[in-house]
Amino acid sequence: MPNPSTPAPNPRPLGSRRIELLTLGDELLLGLTPNSHLTWIGEQLGRRGVQLARNVTVSDEADLIAAEVRAAWARADVVITTGGLGPTCDDRTREAVAAAIGQPLVHDPAIERAIADRFAKLGRRMTPNNLKQADRFERGEVLPNANGTAPGLWVEQDGRVLVMLPGPPNELRPLFTEQVLPRLARLGLIGEHEAYIQLRTAGVGESALETRLQPVFAPHGDALSVAYCAHFWRADVRLSSPSGRLGPAALQAIANECAALLGEDFVNFGHDSLARVVSDLFRAQEKTLAVAESCTSGLFSGQFTDICGASKFFRGSLVCYGNFAKMQVLDVPESLIEQHGAVSDEVAVAMATGVAEAFEADYGVAITGYSGPGGGTTATPAGTIHLGLHSPQGVWSKKMNYAAARAAVQERAVTMALDWLRRELGRAASGVSAPPRRATLIG
Repeated sequence: MPNPSTPAPNPRPLGSRRIELLTLGDELLLGLTPNSHLTWIGEQLGRRGVQLARNVTVSDEADLIAAEVRAAWARADVVITTGGLGPTCDDRTREAVAAAIGQPLVHDPAIERAIADRFAKLGRRMTPNNLKQADRFERGEVLPNANGTAPGLWVEQDGRVLVMLPGPPNELRPLFTEQVLPRLARLGLIGEHEAYIQLRTAGVGESALETRLQPVFAPHGDALSVAYCAHFWRADVRLSSPSGRLGPAALQAIANECAALLGEDFVNFGHDSLARVVSDLFRAQEKTLAVAESCTSGLFSGQFTDICGASKFFRGSLVCYGNFAKMQVLDVPESLIEQHGAVSDEVAVAMATGVAEAFEADYGVAITGYSGPGGGTTATPAGTIHLGLHSPQGVWSKKMNYAAARAAVQERAVTMALDWLRRELGRAASGVSAPPRRATLIG
C-alpha cells in the first residue's frame, strides 16, 4: 500500500507550487560566505517552471531554525534547507528540524560505514563527532553524497516534502541536480523539462534588444511571455507560454526567428557561457589560443581553465601587469610604450602578437587598461580598456570606456573580449575575412 503521508502527483499548475528555501549558517549572516545557494537553487527551479516563494537566512541557533522550519512547513509544498549537517557543535540543523516536524532521528549503520570508508580513502582518521552525520529521519530517506561525509536527507510527510542539503556547493549542487530535481519532477512539483527557451545574446543592450525583437513577438500577443535579463555586454531572452497555447515547437520556431534576425549578436540557445561557446569553436576548428592580461590579472584565462578539456586548445596565459613584464616576457618594444603608453591600441596589439608567438598559438588575446578607481589620465581615464587580437586573418585592436567599479570594469572587459573572439572565430568558420566591427586595423 502507498504511504499515506507521501505526496500524490500534484495536479495544480506549476506556478502555484510553493517552494521555500532556508539557508542556514552564521557565516552567511556575518557576510563571511556569500549566499550562492539562493541564486543557484532559484535558477534551477526557475528552469523547471517554479519560482522560489521565499528565502530566509537563519543563524545556527537551534530554536530559530526550528521556528522557521515550522512556519515554512505550515504553508509550503516543499521546504529546502542548506547547511548545518556537519559534525561540529554548531551543526544543529538535523535536531532542530526533527523537533519542528515531529519525526525522530535514528542512527543508520549504512551511513556510518560510508563515512568511515570515505575517511579511509582519504587516509584520515574518523573522529567520534562524525557519527552525528549518520543520523537520519526515522521515516525518511538518505540522499547519498559522493563528495562529502554528510548525506542529504529527504522526508515526505503530511503531503509535503522536506529536502535537507549539505552546505558546501561542491556537495550540494550534484545532490540537487542528480537526485532532488528528478524526485521533485516525479512528484509533479516541478516540470520534467525546462519551462522556457533561452536565447543568449552579446554586444546589444537590453532595451535595443527588445526593440529589435518586438516585431517577432507582436503577432503572438499574450500567448507568448518574454523576459529579459541583462549582464555585462550581454543579455538573455526567455520565451515561454504559461497558458500552454504555444507548444515547444512553436516556441522554438519563434526563437529561431529571433536568432536569424540577430545575426552575429545571437550567441546560443540554452545556458552555456560565452567561454563554453568559444571553447567549442576552438575545438571544432582545431585552433589554439594564448592570452596576455594586464588589468584583468588572469580573469579572462580563468574563463577557459574552468572548462574541462580546455587543454586541447588553450596553450597558456601570462599576467604581465607592469611595463617591465610586458617588455621582457612579451617582447613589447620599450619605445612603443614610451610613445603610446601601456594602455593603448598599439601595446594591446603587441601584447597579443607577443603571447601568440611565445606559445606558438593561432590566436592571441591581450587586455590592458585602467580598471580603476585610480590610474588613468585626462585623455585615458579609469575605465579605459584596450583589447588586442592576433589571428590567422589579421591583427586588430578595440577600445572600451566604461566608468564603473573596478570589478565591473574587469568583468565587462573579459566579456567583451570573449564576445570579440567568438565573432572572429565564427567569421573564420564561415570564410568571412573582413575585420571585426568597431575594431581599428593596426599596421
